[in-house]
Amino acid sequence: MDKSLYSLAERVGQALNGQGIVMATAESCTGGWVAKCMTDVPGSSAWFDCGFTVYNRDAKQQILGVPAAVIDVNGEVSEATVEAMAEGAIAQSRAAITVAISGIAGPSGGTREKPVGTVCFAWCLADRVAGVMHNSRTISCRELFSGDREAVRRQAVEKGLQGVLDILQDHASA
Repeated sequence: MDKSLYSLAERVGQALNGQGIVMATAESCTGGWVAKCMTDVPGSSAWFDCGFTVYNRDAKQQILGVPAAVIDVNGEVSEATVEAMAEGAIAQSRAAITVAISGIAGPSGGTREKPVGTVCFAWCLADRVAGVMHNSRTISCRELFSGDREAVRRQAVEKGLQGVLDILQDHASA
Protein backbone atom coordinates (compact mmCIF):
# COMPACT_ATOMS: atom_id res chain seq x y z
CA MET A 1 0.00 0.00 0.00
CA ASP A 2 1.24 3.47 -0.89
CA LYS A 3 1.11 5.45 2.37
CA SER A 4 1.00 8.81 0.61
CA LEU A 5 -1.98 7.84 -1.57
CA TYR A 6 -3.69 6.23 1.43
CA SER A 7 -3.31 9.42 3.45
CA LEU A 8 -4.68 11.49 0.58
CA ALA A 9 -7.66 9.13 0.13
CA GLU A 10 -8.28 9.28 3.86
CA ARG A 11 -8.39 13.11 3.73
CA VAL A 12 -10.76 12.98 0.74
CA GLY A 13 -13.00 10.58 2.68
CA GLN A 14 -13.04 12.86 5.71
CA ALA A 15 -13.99 15.84 3.52
CA LEU A 16 -16.74 13.84 1.80
CA ASN A 17 -18.06 12.58 5.11
CA GLY A 18 -17.95 16.08 6.60
CA GLN A 19 -20.09 17.40 3.76
CA GLY A 20 -22.42 14.41 3.72
CA ILE A 21 -21.79 13.56 0.07
CA VAL A 22 -20.50 10.56 -1.84
CA MET A 23 -18.18 10.26 -4.82
CA ALA A 24 -17.72 8.06 -7.84
CA THR A 25 -14.90 7.58 -10.31
CA ALA A 26 -14.69 7.18 -14.08
CA GLU A 27 -11.26 5.80 -14.91
CA SER A 28 -9.48 4.75 -18.04
CA CYS A 29 -5.67 4.76 -17.84
CA THR A 30 -5.66 4.35 -14.05
CA GLY A 31 -7.70 1.15 -14.32
CA GLY A 32 -9.68 1.66 -11.11
CA TRP A 33 -6.69 2.69 -8.98
CA VAL A 34 -8.49 5.80 -7.62
CA ALA A 35 -11.46 3.64 -6.59
CA LYS A 36 -9.06 1.16 -4.97
CA CYS A 37 -7.41 3.95 -2.97
CA MET A 38 -10.77 5.22 -1.78
CA THR A 39 -12.01 1.78 -0.76
CA ASP A 40 -8.75 0.97 1.04
CA VAL A 41 -9.94 3.40 3.73
CA PRO A 42 -12.14 1.74 6.38
CA GLY A 43 -15.67 3.14 6.40
CA SER A 44 -15.50 4.18 2.76
CA SER A 45 -18.95 2.74 2.02
CA ALA A 46 -20.35 5.82 3.76
CA TRP A 47 -18.85 8.19 1.16
CA PHE A 48 -17.80 6.17 -1.89
CA ASP A 49 -20.55 5.05 -4.25
CA CYS A 50 -18.92 3.32 -7.22
CA GLY A 51 -16.15 3.25 -9.77
CA PHE A 52 -16.47 2.90 -13.52
CA THR A 53 -13.40 1.48 -15.25
CA VAL A 54 -14.02 2.34 -18.90
CA TYR A 55 -10.82 1.45 -20.65
CA ASN A 56 -11.97 1.48 -24.25
CA ARG A 57 -14.13 3.66 -26.45
CA ASP A 58 -17.17 1.38 -26.44
CA ALA A 59 -17.24 1.24 -22.64
CA LYS A 60 -17.01 5.04 -22.40
CA GLN A 61 -19.97 5.33 -24.77
CA GLN A 62 -22.13 2.47 -23.50
CA ILE A 63 -21.62 2.78 -19.75
CA LEU A 64 -21.14 6.53 -19.29
CA GLY A 65 -22.91 7.86 -22.36
CA VAL A 66 -19.92 9.67 -23.82
CA PRO A 67 -21.11 10.80 -27.28
CA ALA A 68 -19.26 9.19 -30.20
CA ALA A 69 -18.87 12.65 -31.74
CA VAL A 70 -16.95 13.88 -28.69
CA ILE A 71 -14.45 11.05 -29.04
CA ASP A 72 -14.32 11.35 -32.86
CA VAL A 73 -13.50 15.05 -32.73
CA ASN A 74 -11.30 15.18 -29.61
CA GLY A 75 -9.99 11.66 -29.03
CA GLU A 76 -10.34 9.42 -26.01
CA VAL A 77 -7.58 11.34 -24.25
CA SER A 78 -9.04 14.84 -24.20
CA GLU A 79 -10.61 17.26 -21.78
CA ALA A 80 -13.91 17.01 -23.68
CA THR A 81 -13.97 13.24 -23.25
CA VAL A 82 -13.14 13.25 -19.54
CA GLU A 83 -15.74 15.97 -18.96
CA ALA A 84 -18.35 13.71 -20.57
CA MET A 85 -17.05 10.79 -18.49
CA ALA A 86 -17.31 12.76 -15.23
CA GLU A 87 -20.83 13.92 -16.10
CA GLY A 88 -21.80 10.39 -17.13
CA ALA A 89 -20.56 9.03 -13.80
CA ILE A 90 -22.70 11.61 -11.99
CA ALA A 91 -25.73 10.57 -14.05
CA GLN A 92 -25.14 6.83 -13.49
CA SER A 93 -24.55 7.00 -9.73
CA ARG A 94 -25.75 8.63 -6.56
CA ALA A 95 -22.52 10.62 -6.29
CA ALA A 96 -22.38 14.37 -5.84
CA ILE A 97 -18.78 14.54 -7.02
CA THR A 98 -16.87 12.52 -9.60
CA VAL A 99 -13.38 12.38 -10.99
CA ALA A 100 -12.66 11.15 -14.51
CA ILE A 101 -9.22 10.25 -15.86
CA SER A 102 -8.03 9.23 -19.32
CA GLY A 103 -4.46 9.23 -20.55
CA ILE A 104 -1.53 7.65 -22.30
CA ALA A 105 0.51 5.82 -19.68
CA GLY A 106 2.86 4.18 -22.16
CA PRO A 107 5.22 2.79 -23.01
CA SER A 108 3.62 3.23 -26.45
CA GLY A 109 0.58 5.03 -27.83
CA GLY A 110 1.86 8.58 -27.70
CA THR A 111 1.83 11.08 -30.54
CA ARG A 112 3.44 14.47 -31.10
CA GLU A 113 0.24 16.19 -29.91
CA LYS A 114 -0.35 13.74 -27.07
CA PRO A 115 2.93 12.17 -25.96
CA VAL A 116 3.21 9.33 -23.47
CA GLY A 117 2.46 10.82 -20.06
CA THR A 118 -0.45 12.95 -21.29
CA VAL A 119 -3.36 12.59 -18.88
CA CYS A 120 -6.67 14.46 -18.89
CA PHE A 121 -8.78 14.99 -15.77
CA ALA A 122 -12.29 16.22 -15.08
CA TRP A 123 -14.18 16.72 -11.86
CA CYS A 124 -17.94 17.18 -11.73
CA LEU A 125 -19.71 18.53 -8.66
CA ALA A 126 -23.50 18.30 -8.59
CA ASP A 127 -26.19 19.59 -6.30
CA ARG A 128 -28.44 16.72 -5.33
CA VAL A 129 -31.69 17.19 -3.43
CA ALA A 130 -33.45 13.99 -2.36
CA GLY A 131 -31.19 12.08 -4.74
CA VAL A 132 -32.11 14.19 -7.78
CA MET A 133 -29.41 16.16 -9.57
CA HIS A 134 -30.37 19.80 -10.09
CA ASN A 135 -27.26 21.33 -11.55
CA SER A 136 -23.62 20.55 -11.89
CA ARG A 137 -20.34 22.15 -12.80
CA THR A 138 -17.41 20.44 -14.43
CA ILE A 139 -13.79 21.50 -14.58
CA SER A 140 -10.98 19.82 -16.45
CA CYS A 141 -7.27 20.00 -17.13
CA ARG A 142 -4.52 18.24 -19.02
CA GLU A 143 -1.17 17.23 -17.52
CA LEU A 144 2.04 15.76 -18.86
CA PHE A 145 3.68 13.35 -16.42
CA SER A 146 7.10 11.75 -16.69
CA GLY A 147 8.35 8.30 -15.89
CA ASP A 148 7.37 4.78 -16.78
CA ARG A 149 3.81 3.44 -17.00
CA GLU A 150 3.54 2.88 -13.25
CA ALA A 151 4.86 6.36 -12.46
CA VAL A 152 2.46 8.07 -14.89
CA ARG A 153 -0.50 6.16 -13.48
CA ARG A 154 0.48 6.86 -9.87
CA GLN A 155 0.86 10.59 -10.57
CA ALA A 156 -2.55 10.54 -12.26
CA VAL A 157 -4.16 8.91 -9.22
CA GLU A 158 -2.59 11.51 -6.94
CA LYS A 159 -3.71 14.40 -9.16
CA GLY A 160 -7.24 12.99 -9.38
CA LEU A 161 -7.57 12.61 -5.61
CA GLN A 162 -6.00 15.99 -4.88
CA GLY A 163 -8.45 17.59 -7.31
CA VAL A 164 -11.39 16.07 -5.44
CA LEU A 165 -10.00 17.34 -2.14
CA ASP A 166 -9.41 20.84 -3.54
CA ILE A 167 -12.96 21.06 -4.91
CA LEU A 168 -14.44 19.84 -1.64
CA GLN A 169 -12.42 22.39 0.33
CA ASP A 170 -13.56 25.19 -2.00
CA HIS A 171 -17.16 23.93 -1.77
CA ALA A 172 -17.04 23.88 2.04
CA SER A 173 -15.82 27.47 2.21
CA ALA A 174 -18.35 28.78 -0.33
